Amino acid sequence: MLFRLFNFPSLILLPLFKNSFSKSKTIHKTLRFSSSTALALSSSETHFTKPSKISSFEPNTFKILQKLYLYQNNPSLAYSYFTQLKNQHGFSHNIQTYTSIIRILCYYNLDRKLDSLFLDIIDHSKQDPCFEINVLFDSLFEGVNDVNEDHYLFNAFNGFVKACVSQNMFVEAIDFLLQTRKNVVILPNILSFNFLINRLVKHDEVDMALCLFVRFKSFGLIFNEYTYTIVIKALCKKGDWENVVRVFDEMKEAGVDDDSYCYATFIEGLCKNNRSDLGYAVLQDYRTRNAHVHKYAYTAVIRGFCNETKLDEAESVFLEMEKQGLVPDVYVYCALVHGYCNSRNFDKALAVYKSMISRGIKTNCVIFSCILHCLDEMGRALEVVDMFEEFKESGLFIDRKAYNILFDALCKLGKVDDAVGMLDELKSMQLDVDMKHYTTLINGYFLQGKPIEAQSLFKEMEERGFKPDVVAYNVLAAGFFRNRTDFEAMDLLNYMESQGVEPNSTTHKIIIEGLCSAGKVEEAEEFFNWLKGESVEISVEIYTALVNGYCEAALIEKSHELKEAFILLRTMLEMNMKPSKVMYSKIFTALCCNGNMEGAHTLFNLFIHTGFTPDAVTYTIMINGYCKTNCLPEAHELFKDMKERGITPDAVTYTIMINGYCKMNCLREAHELFKDMKERGIKPDVIAYTVIIKGLLNSGHTEIAFQLYNEMIDMGMTPGATLKRCIQKANKRQFHRS
Repeated sequence: MLFRLFNFPSLILLPLFKNSFSKSKTIHKTLRFSSSTALALSSSETHFTKPSKISSFEPNTFKILQKLYLYQNNPSLAYSYFTQLKNQHGFSHNIQTYTSIIRILCYYNLDRKLDSLFLDIIDHSKQDPCFEINVLFDSLFEGVNDVNEDHYLFNAFNGFVKACVSQNMFVEAIDFLLQTRKNVVILPNILSFNFLINRLVKHDEVDMALCLFVRFKSFGLIFNEYTYTIVIKALCKKGDWENVVRVFDEMKEAGVDDDSYCYATFIEGLCKNNRSDLGYAVLQDYRTRNAHVHKYAYTAVIRGFCNETKLDEAESVFLEMEKQGLVPDVYVYCALVHGYCNSRNFDKALAVYKSMISRGIKTNCVIFSCILHCLDEMGRALEVVDMFEEFKESGLFIDRKAYNILFDALCKLGKVDDAVGMLDELKSMQLDVDMKHYTTLINGYFLQGKPIEAQSLFKEMEERGFKPDVVAYNVLAAGFFRNRTDFEAMDLLNYMESQGVEPNSTTHKIIIEGLCSAGKVEEAEEFFNWLKGESVEISVEIYTALVNGYCEAALIEKSHELKEAFILLRTMLEMNMKPSKVMYSKIFTALCCNGNMEGAHTLFNLFIHTGFTPDAVTYTIMINGYCKTNCLPEAHELFKDMKERGITPDAVTYTIMINGYCKMNCLREAHELFKDMKERGIKPDVIAYTVIIKGLLNSGHTEIAFQLYNEMIDMGMTPGATLKRCIQKANKRQFHRS
């Protein structure tokens, strides 16, 4: 009999009939299944190879359960029949039919079909609020109190957890795990649990993953090395190094090997948190214990050092890796190339790349794009074009990013039309033209002073179905200002909002900078005040743009704008915003140029008080301001303070001080300073020689002036026309006296 083929049908499938049709006494009698009925069903099922046409009957739960009962010895046939009901006849399965097919698939360990089925169940529950998954599993586990790994329903429990996790339904998966335990003694298998907490960590739900780890440890779930590796990764994301060490201790106590992958994960965590030195120390410690170090650990350290711009250390680890017999792969070389490109050491990046190729390691579009981007950022646009063609001829797959870098290089070379013509080339290579390509080309036309062509390309982009993002609009706004079409830039704001695109901080900065560069500082100020009135968050960049505008206006018009810049700076400080060093320098320069040394001195002290350390440029700006206003003692004190702080004055600073002394007729001090400059190894330039020689000539120190003039000529410097005339006049005076 069919009942004897398995240990479950009479307990699993038959009750479904009873539960589904408890209101019908007639059906109850039918479902008692006399021996003759069972034999008939068994005989019918044994010779069945293909389901009959479903369209021959109206699907209902009773008939479906009968069919599934008949097909239970052929799970593929049962599943095919089950899916046909929905796909071809639109039947909406219910708790009973789902329970029946789940039990059949579980018994035969058909995990892939279960995975597909559970995804369908999840989708069903979303579309039909009356369909409750907890009721389904109550039905599934009816009469079952304890489910261990040997129980066939164990697959259903784990399968549903994995299905939820695959859809990023983490809360639902966790609720299911905990709620099911209230009715059935069950724990997930370690693969499902690891899958859940790993996905949580990847989605930055670190605390939730760690909480589950602790909770299920208390339930008695036995973890493996992969579980602990995920927990280490989670703790590294939090920077909780102390508990990482505790996890390693716990692994030892549990008898779980702390393999090389666990340590590699720890090392990578340290390196990602800018602690590559410590990561490397852990690697070395692990290696000294004669343990095998995973290649991934070396890759993590090399990448970490490169990201921290510690390229000498990265290269040292690379060489050590080779000594250990580990062959660097494309990921190691990619990290090194990326590091050298970021530090603009193109020659070294290219050398590493060639070394990789010589070892037979295939390059990829990521490395290629990195090299092109480096050249482009260094202003070597022509080399970008040449190298692109070289890579293209080699047959290397070139992605959209590489094409965008090429477009940018062509635009910088003034070949925007050539770049636009290459859009069809992308399509022929089955590479989708994206908004970044259009944005780059639009910017290229603006750089060439072709706003009409830029606007035309923008319209084409819209007509092709691309919805411009805020970056594209920002390029358009900056282009309008650059080409002196301010009104179009301002109109663009309204158009952006009508298209549902919210202007960002960069948009507002571009508008303020554009208005200021057009000499419309008052309009920029009005726009700034409007932003504040609209409760728009004002970023440091926006403040900086307006301060720069005030400073530029002050340098040209010497109006009230400089005072406004100072007020704006104080407002930023009161709002706990940290103005940049560049902003301070702008205001220093403007104050000094306008002779407001009192304000400059106040700002200088504020600059130091807010945590900045003045550099040579800052000191030079201040010293120049004092010298111009004949405040030589103050300039001297700053010059002295500069050297005491260990900041070496450059030729410009010395020249300004020497010129200040000469103007005040302090030639002895000026000459001493000139000698001090040379003694410190700072080579005087033409301007420095000109200043001291003219000062000496004007004060009657002709002999010393002639000596320095000859010294200047001997050093291969060409004196200016003014200095030559001064020397000629001095020679004539000396001749007449003699």
